[in-house]
Amino acid sequence: MLKLYTNHFQPLNEYVYNIQLAIHATAAATYIIKNDVVVNEWYSGRHDFSEDSRPVNPKSQFNVGSIRKTYLDLAISLLVERGLVKSIDEEIGDYLDEYKGVANGITLRHLLTHTHGLIEQEGERSREFQAGGNWAYRNAGINMLFELVSKLSGKTLSTFMRENVFEIYKLNETGWRTEFHEDLIYNYYKDKDAWIGPNNSDAGDQSNLFVSARDMAMWGYIHLKKGRLNGKQLLPPSVFERVTSLVTPETVPLHLPRNGYIWWLQSDTPLNQVGECLPSNSYQILGITGCACLVIPEYDAVVVRMYNQLANTGDYDYLKDIRQFGNLANALLKSYSVNEPVL
Repeated sequence: MLKLYTNHFQPLNEYVYNIQLAIHATAAATYIIKNDVVVNEWYSGRHDFSEDSRPVNPKSQFNVGSIRKTYLDLAISLLVERGLVKSIDEEIGDYLDEYKGVANGITLRHLLTHTHGLIEQEGERSREFQAGGNWAYRNAGINMLFELVSKLSGKTLSTFMRENVFEIYKLNETGWRTEFHEDLIYNYYKDKDAWIGPNNSDAGDQSNLFVSARDMAMWGYIHLKKGRLNGKQLLPPSVFERVTSLVTPETVPLHLPRNGYIWWLQSDTPLNQVGECLPSNSYQILGITGCACLVIPEYDAVVVRMYNQLANTGDYDYLKDIRQFGNLANALLKSYSVNEPVL
């Protein structure tokens, strides 16, 4: 992909750097694609707190936290495309017999939009609210979807995605890691095995997905382009269209978030993660480590930020931060001109 860097997006890099300091992250990066051109690529800091830690560079891979769930949702969309899932309005118990009791009435739509009402405590699942009547960010439903992919594809999520997506789109700096190598960035300097180590699996069902900033941007880019890359339609457009279209049940109260297949969609709700200044067709995903991938079709743009968030100070406001990040990106993209001086 062509790269034409300018100083235009320096204010966003400075904002990301200031948040890096606020959340005590040792590492940060930004990456922006606009009109099929990389217009900003910026790296800051080191892989961890040790004195000999290597500087962050284009090969550095960050743990992306809950962004991993959009890789799961694309797998679900591929299963729909292949007819292995007939409809997301089917109950999860229709596919996984062990959930016919506690998950009665809960559909794949509910699981994909955090509206299933299940809560998991000490290995036991119970109902927090009636499916489709509320919204709550819980991993109980996500775990069911992992099991669904494994059963229907006959493969782990990581293998399924590698064979059907990563290899096709050359996402060579994306994967579930179980062994340390020099390109991986640690998240918690006190417990390195929290993200990489013997307790982690490479099956794709745990929080050990590591991605470089440029691969994260490519992940957003193939969604923006509906699977088309370098003039070739590598996967059907419908695979990407369904995951970024509104699928939240109509029964969910209007003041609650709206989702595609897990992706946050632009909406006028108190819990919305997308900056209020961004266009109505924007969508975003983010993780606890501070990483975010924002897609803005109106500007033909993808904006990525990466962190290895270590701790939050008492006055750090996560919702305020992610909205300000989006709003600033919006303003800079809106004012961007192809005649900007190239560095």
